Amino acid sequence: MKKSLKLLSIIAIATLFSCGGGEKKKETESTYGKKAPAQTEKKVAASERIELSNKGVGPITSVTLGAEIDQDMAAHGMDVYNKMCLACHKVDKKFIGPAPTGILERRSPEWVMNMILNPEEMVKQDPLAKDLLMEFNGAPMANQGLTEEDARAVLEYFRTLK
Repeated sequence: MKKSLKLLSIIAIATLFSCGGGEKKKETESTYGKKAPAQTEKKVAASERIELSNKGVGPITSVTLGAEIDQDMAAHGMDVYNKMCLACHKVDKKFIGPAPTGILERRSPEWVMNMILNPEEMVKQDPLAKDLLMEFNGAPMANQGLTEEDARAVLEYFRTLK
């Protein structure tokens, strides 16, 4: 009888241990050599992103745009753009740099002028400028040494590009 009781106890204990604690451990799978699952959110390119509250880094903190485009200033801006900017920026398509058409629908006037006047500091400190630098293959915008007056004229010219 004692042997039967011992045998029965051993079987009961063995059964209990073999069943585990009722909780199964999740096995970890290796992801080596497997593709990552497709992301459901699509990241918007920096050149297409809308950031109107960002004023950038540089001397320009406020720009007042008139209700009407100053045609004389825009003509001067077009001349400056054609001489200094056209080598890298095509008016209506991406090239070495982004196209300025519709830029004021995506950027603040202050940001645009600071990018023109202070491109080195912008790509160092402004997150959007850094993203643009990466989007355009690390080709930094050259500082053309424009005056604030010339940069403002270029901005006025950009207002004519729709």
